Amino acid sequence: MTIKTPTTQKTTDTESKLSNDKATELETHPFEPVLPPNATVMMMGTFPPTADKWAMSFHYPNFYNDMWRIYGRVFFDDADYFRVGDEKRFDPERIRDFMFERGIASCPTVKQAIRETGNASDKNLTVVTPVDLDVILPQVPKVETLFTTGGKATEVLLNLLSEPIAKSKHPKTNQSMDYPYQWQSTDNQKADVSNLTLYRLPSTSRAYPLSLDKKVAAYKAFFLKRWVSYKMEIEKWLH
Repeated sequence: MTIKTPTTQKTTDTESKLSNDKATELETHPFEPVLPPNATVMMMGTFPPTADKWAMSFHYPNFYNDMWRIYGRVFFDDADYFRVGDEKRFDPERIRDFMFERGIASCPTVKQAIRETGNASDKNLTVVTPVDLDVILPQVPKVETLFTTGGKATEVLLNLLSEPIAKSKHPKTNQSMDYPYQWQSTDNQKADVSNLTLYRLPSTSRAYPLSLDKKVAAYKAFFLKRWVSYKMEIEKWLH
């Protein structure tokens, strides 16, 4: 009697299909914008990693993303300022309180997207629904500067302009440009927001090839430059 060896091909094909289906799933950004009414700057990234990489349910949730270490260094000279003891997570309430105190908003540029490869890489992120600035900007009327944390977020924002900017003219890291966004007012008339500036900062992902010290220097320079009218107070915060 010949014993037929079971094939694993069907199982492999099924697993591959499930993996592909998951990778091309439409996802909605899981975190609401943080919009302090006194905010003068607004941080704008893209999409968080998959939930299995989260260390907290808040913006930039991956413990190995250096965003909150950079803020800790910039404002408190302590990379672990927002860390919870020796645990591998940050304290979202402490971060939120800090943002409201300092007037820093955070709003993703992407509301819905598809991860083409199932990971957090911006390179393989297909943006389906961008941020609706007509809804966001009226909630932060004092914001004068939008700052992005990478090329993809910058591209998304520039594509929202009535006259999109050629990619060759997009600001490079640590560069800024005027951002003449027109938003829909309550009486359905378009209104220029002529005082907005778009500033591109380095990505805080460790995949971005720049040392932590240089990223800290870039963020510190940004805050000092953008908040000139509060320079003495900011210098006190930054030691």
